[in-house]
Amino acid sequence: MTTTVSMPQLGESVTEGTVTRWLKAVGDTVTADEPLLEVSTDKVDTEIPSPVSGVLTEIVAGEDAVVLVGGTLAIISESAGASVPAPAQVAAPAQVAAPAQVAAPAQVAAPEVPVERNEPASVVIAAPAAPATPSGSGLVTPVLLPALGESVTEGTVTRWLKAIGETVAADEALLEVSTDKVDTEIPAPVSGMLLEITVAEDGVALVGAQLGTIGAISNSTSGAAQVTPPISPAPSAAPAPSAPPAPSAAPVSIPAPVTYAPSAAPVSIPAPSTSQPTAPSNTGAYATPLVRKIAAERGVDLSTVTGTGVGGRIRKDDILNTPATMAPVSIPVDRPVESKPHVAPTSTPTTRLAPIPVAAAQLRGRTEPMSRLRKVIAERMVESLQVSAQLTSVVEVDVTRIYSLRNRSKVDFESREGVKLSFLPFFAKASCEALKHFPTVNATLDQEAGNVTYFDAEHIGIAVDTPRGLLVPVIRDAGDLNIGGLARKINDLAERTRTNKLSPDELSGGTFTITNTGSRGALFDTPIINQPQVAILGTGAVVKRPVVTTDDTGADVISIRHMVYLALTYDHRLVDGADAARFLTAIKARLEEGAFEADLGL
Repeated sequence: MTTTVSMPQLGESVTEGTVTRWLKAVGDTVTADEPLLEVSTDKVDTEIPSPVSGVLTEIVAGEDAVVLVGGTLAIISESAGASVPAPAQVAAPAQVAAPAQVAAPAQVAAPEVPVERNEPASVVIAAPAAPATPSGSGLVTPVLLPALGESVTEGTVTRWLKAIGETVAADEALLEVSTDKVDTEIPAPVSGMLLEITVAEDGVALVGAQLGTIGAISNSTSGAAQVTPPISPAPSAAPAPSAPPAPSAAPVSIPAPVTYAPSAAPVSIPAPSTSQPTAPSNTGAYATPLVRKIAAERGVDLSTVTGTGVGGRIRKDDILNTPATMAPVSIPVDRPVESKPHVAPTSTPTTRLAPIPVAAAQLRGRTEPMSRLRKVIAERMVESLQVSAQLTSVVEVDVTRIYSLRNRSKVDFESREGVKLSFLPFFAKASCEALKHFPTVNATLDQEAGNVTYFDAEHIGIAVDTPRGLLVPVIRDAGDLNIGGLARKINDLAERTRTNKLSPDELSGGTFTITNTGSRGALFDTPIINQPQVAILGTGAVVKRPVVTTDDTGADVISIRHMVYLALTYDHRLVDGADAARFLTAIKARLEEGAFEADLGL
């Protein structure tokens, strides 16, 4: 009798975990509740205990493998006499279906069906590939598109990182896939040779569909790479069946790399260049875009780093443990813009032009295809303008009291909360309070059905500027948080959005959106509604200006105040102009009152 060890649920929002270390090896005896392996997530590092006593007969997810919650980690046999497979047969991440044998790579290709899309020559795989049939030719493992989120049903192949005929290691990045929510890398499920690319670049595949195939390889006496027959544990209750007669032909040899040429080849579109600076690449090891970004920021030359990941892959820890050898690259981050005091020039000013950024210089004079994310953003922005009647109202707010509160509390706040205190949490707090009084602004409208849904919670989307495009992660139940909680949530979501660590579900479910265009210096703009919501608030830059105010005697005086513009774009099909003005006025009154001492511990 065998028992499957699965990845447990490690938190409400945790969808996957990374195997960091196996505490037992194949063939070891384990007891129930004994620590079996260590798993790391973006929130916790923990040990996974053995569910039963027995013998560890198979490790399905090797070290450094990423496994979805519920995915298979290992197999434990409760019978001491169970056959133990050789370590070389350890498979890779559990989210990929079990390997199957086929007579030839072409027999496992999923059927291609035409689909009407705006993208040229795209291919959709209608259903997951059927299990392969056993054959004497060797072990062939399909590469399947894993589930990338609760509401994600398909993905677009943006780039293959390996070519047909190249060898790959288990958990090594094999290709890049883009959805309407995230861009991610798909790792190789097993070590071997890439035999077939079923879905070419720019092709579209459904979740569970086959993307390609990998064949297990071994060195024969002739030096050619050949398919390795599978090794399976023998049943404990009956002897193993006799081997089938040897085929008349010699085992199928895997030839040198060949060119993929299907009958109706999709148009191959080169992957768009990114605007992120990268460190020099180590040609002998693979590093993800995130690792390259960290290396650039820390000034680490990747060619000098020895990767400790599977197949020599360079990991984040490798970068952090390597001293800097180059000048670090500064990556700009969002922060409130505050005006600086004017200093009179002491001499005749000269015109000085800032140098053109490297990324901008690379794009000048070029024509290249849009990225998948940029296409989705473009389609949704146009769709939003087409489906709703959008209008923008603007108010000017005096946030001098909040500015004073920030100066008094920012040191203690950062020490207590672990994040810096900006104006954005104050804007978010005031917005949540106003949404409770104006339900028409915190709603969604279905015109075809003739229904309006008024939400009983405030799920606030925060627009985040990333090198790949604008993304809007969501703070769930933001109306229940104080200034400190909002600041932590905003900082966490922004950081994980820029490093591509968000789960797809964190990018959906918002009821109202805030976009902080002031972080880049804009006074205000007219933002486009994030459908299916009915309103979005744009916050401008906080600047000092001379303003006419009234002193204690009732006289008008001119004083220097910290001012900001707040712009509300709303769907005029549901929200009337008067309601929009009342909503903005409520936010204005709350901010100008500045009564946030309790939230700041003052």
